[in-house]
Amino acid sequence: MPTWAQTITIASSGRATHDITARVQRAVGMSGIRFGLCNVFIHHTSASLIVCENADPEVRNDLERFMAKLAPDGDPMFAHVDEGEDDMPAHVRSVLTQTAITFPVTQGKLPLGTWQGIYMWEHRHAAHGRRVTITVQGETRDPDDRA
Repeated sequence: MPTWAQTITIASSGRATHDITARVQRAVGMSGIRFGLCNVFIHHTSASLIVCENADPEVRNDLERFMAKLAPDGDPMFAHVDEGEDDMPAHVRSVLTQTAITFPVTQGKLPLGTWQGIYMWEHRHAAHGRRVTITVQGETRDPDDRA
């Protein structure tokens, strides 16, 4: 079964969500895989991946406000502050969300829902370059085309 992989870098300007849907879809198309699975993996412990509504940015703003209450910067309960007051909250946010997401590949693309987007969520305040590996595995021909 053919497998294809690509690692991309996402430049973040600090705590925010970054829409990577088009980049992942482009990678799936470049893979040549028509039917199979696509795994998206982020190589970091203070950033994560989410599938979220892509129409109204207030959804992602609301998520940020929710996480700020759940894992506030500078909370005295956190002992791990080696890289600043946002260090441990960033790790908590990453653990509560996802570092890898797997999608089906159908007809050479991800069959995302109408309002679904794939986002890299930067949990630190400082800018970072985040590495994301996209791995696609499956069939290069439609199952019905086999002779």
